[in-house]
Amino acid sequence: MLVVEGLTCRFGTKAAVDNASFSIAPGSFVGVIGRSGAGKSTLLRMINRLADPTSGRILFEGTDVTALRGKALRQWRARSAMIFQQFNLVGRLDVLTNVLMGRLAQIPSWRSLAQVWPEQDRALALSALEQFDIAQLAAQRADQLSGGQQQRVAIARALVQEPDIILADEPIASLDPRNTKIVMDALLRINKHFGITVLCNLHSLELARTYCDRLIGMAAGRVVFDGAPAALTDHIARELYDLEANDVMGGAPLPVPDGATAPTLGTAAAA
Repeated sequence: MLVVEGLTCRFGTKAAVDNASFSIAPGSFVGVIGRSGAGKSTLLRMINRLADPTSGRILFEGTDVTALRGKALRQWRARSAMIFQQFNLVGRLDVLTNVLMGRLAQIPSWRSLAQVWPEQDRALALSALEQFDIAQLAAQRADQLSGGQQQRVAIARALVQEPDIILADEPIASLDPRNTKIVMDALLRINKHFGITVLCNLHSLELARTYCDRLIGMAAGRVVFDGAPAALTDHIARELYDLEANDVMGGAPLPVPDGATAPTLGTAAAA
């Protein structure tokens, strides 16, 4: 169980995330939605501890993640794998080595510096590439791949960390529709096949409703919606996205499923 309690992150007088609280059960696929600048990326970065909270706590299986330092913090970052919008691959290195970077927390420093990877780690990395149909690219430089291929390499790197949770920060923002589906299907496969919890920032409501079990809506750094995708009505979505609503919703009202009960915007409903 991942528990976020009163999490706040301030930059000067501005609160990027303001008193966010929620809990996520193991094996969930949760979408974090909201307009640009709502605090979605900062929230995920705090959970991974790439950014430090100003106040509040993050708990995972009873451990206070916000108090971790040194080796324990490195181990947590391995257990909470990040997938970034811009892939964060080393372009001059081959695909297999980029995936093996996901094993850095598990091997001595001299092995990583010398790029002497254990055979079992190499086998694990190749298996992850095969999961996403890109094993044939293992020897190719990462900067020679398409955007969709690079993001699949980044997902494979996250998978070999053997994480408990994957934090995906708008992983399809720079991809075309075909590669968007490939990447989202890959994340869903990881979630359903391996039971890994996925917390994914998404700008598209259509994708969020298609792939996610639960949605957390943010506005001005606060959690203002927390519920099932079916509960996210057209009215709530337009309030949540404000001026960006037509772009995000494609200019057409979202259908409201029969019998859906919608919480009012600003009141987080328990999932």
